[in-house]
Amino acid sequence: MIRSFLRKRPQFSLRGRLIVIFSLLLALVLGSFLIFTNLLVIKPTKERTIKDTLLATAMISERLDDYIDTQNQLSQRILSNRAIFSFGALTRKSQSAEALNQNRVLSDIMFQAVGPSQNIRDIVIYGLKGEEVATYIGYEAPPPLKPVLADFEWRRRLQTSAYLIHSGEGLPVSFIRSIIDINGTVYGYLSILMDDTDLRKLSDAGNLGSVYVMDDRDGLVIQSRSGDFEKDRGNIRPAAKEQGIYTDSQNHYIAYYKSSHTGWTVYTVIPRESVLGSVNSVRNIAVILFVSLTLFSFLYIHFTSKSLVLPIRKLRRQVLQISYSNLSLKTDSRLYNNDFFLFNEAFRELLDRLQSSIEREKLALHEEVMARNSALQAQIAPHFIHNVLYLISIAAQENRTNVVTEMCKHLSESLRYIVSSPYQHVTLRDEIEHTKHYLALIQQKYEDDLEWEIDMDPAAESILLPRLIIQPFVENCIEHAFEQTDPPWRIRIKIKLYNGLWAIEISDNGQGFDEEDIKRTLERIKAESSAEQPVKIGSMGIVNTVGRLELMYRNRLFFNMYNGENGGATVQIIASMTKDFY
Repeated sequence: MIRSFLRKRPQFSLRGRLIVIFSLLLALVLGSFLIFTNLLVIKPTKERTIKDTLLATAMISERLDDYIDTQNQLSQRILSNRAIFSFGALTRKSQSAEALNQNRVLSDIMFQAVGPSQNIRDIVIYGLKGEEVATYIGYEAPPPLKPVLADFEWRRRLQTSAYLIHSGEGLPVSFIRSIIDINGTVYGYLSILMDDTDLRKLSDAGNLGSVYVMDDRDGLVIQSRSGDFEKDRGNIRPAAKEQGIYTDSQNHYIAYYKSSHTGWTVYTVIPRESVLGSVNSVRNIAVILFVSLTLFSFLYIHFTSKSLVLPIRKLRRQVLQISYSNLSLKTDSRLYNNDFFLFNEAFRELLDRLQSSIEREKLALHEEVMARNSALQAQIAPHFIHNVLYLISIAAQENRTNVVTEMCKHLSESLRYIVSSPYQHVTLRDEIEHTKHYLALIQQKYEDDLEWEIDMDPAAESILLPRLIIQPFVENCIEHAFEQTDPPWRIRIKIKLYNGLWAIEISDNGQGFDEEDIKRTLERIKAESSAEQPVKIGSMGIVNTVGRLELMYRNRLFFNMYNGENGGATVQIIASMTKDFY
């Protein structure tokens, strides 16, 4: 009787009931997961991606505004030189001593204003009728100015001391303003020809899409390397407001941002799949994960239920086999479920992979820092070389053979210092020797008007730091500190070592920093040092140098700049060799 009862099969077996229960739980969990993914992941990701696209377009416009501000400052430096008004109304003169003198004075004015830290195509000075009077570089024929002067609106803007940015097909982008005195008298026109390569770099949106910059008359100013304006021209609409985003007939997202500073409008044309790529990736991952979890769960339920029911079936079969003649039958006590052993092995394998990933991440971070340091340093050398070669050319024209020989010797030492292993750190002694070579070269220009002194603690000579740290600050003094100061001009470098700290102070007797410039520079240094992304490449001066120092010393570095009580400015760098400051 008992035996026949045990042989009866119920309507749902234990295994079937387990499968039904696990399936319901699985459906509930996966349904909740899909709802969570759609509401809390996909939708916010889509909104954030579109917002980031608008932000990237606005950042391109801001970079272009900064570049135009740089050209504006350059033009103001040229026009602030009173010698440019000494010739009266500027005209093209015939080949004579007066013409040569005018060309020399105008070239010297442009050189003093540009210096070694400007990257432009050329500077052209035009007469009142639009004829070329003088150029800074003069490698190619400058664009004609007469079409600009023939336009009533542009001419009116130039006569009101405003500037305009002109571009045309096959012509470089030009920053144009009048050479006008405080009485409103126009003597000529100044045109700064911008470098198309720099504009393309500034307008580059990476791999996101094509970028087009349009002027206030809807003319194309510049396009990115990946751009095809003829293809996208019909899909670009005039900007209805300051910024926005819309889709064209080909489902491309077009984000635009209009600058109130220049009147330019930046358009970023991005394929839909690029803008919503992360959203589609999340959706695809969710679907794949859903299907994978479903298949895995069913397989897991199948084998788990089988492993759970198997001992019961074995026990049932053994019970059915028990009879009076075999009451001593032994049951199978072997362990069939070895999940904990497998879990332990998987956990150990996970730890090994995690350790390998940490080592790869450390190596990648080290290589990234090396690459950033090398890239930041490489920006400084061309400006220095350009300045020195100009001085050597002047000395050669004046037949000062000994001076040329001495300057070439100093330049050779400087170049060897700059190009030899740029990613390796150097000692403070090497950096001071390079600075001495630089000062010796620069003094050939200023002679007795420039005085300099270096006071270094001998114990600090072996301190390590990146290349080209002290020389850029000295160059900054020479370029900016003495513009409104009578000679002699003095520069003092003081280096001390005490209590595990080393300090460098670079001071001058010039006009000092503007307080707003000090505040703005320190805020920018603080912002870039706290940002998660790499230090921005583009600053040629203080921010660049401090950024390279922070790559090496991080929280062990303190930087300050201030004006002295008796005039002049001081830059202070303090670093700890052992402990963090904050």
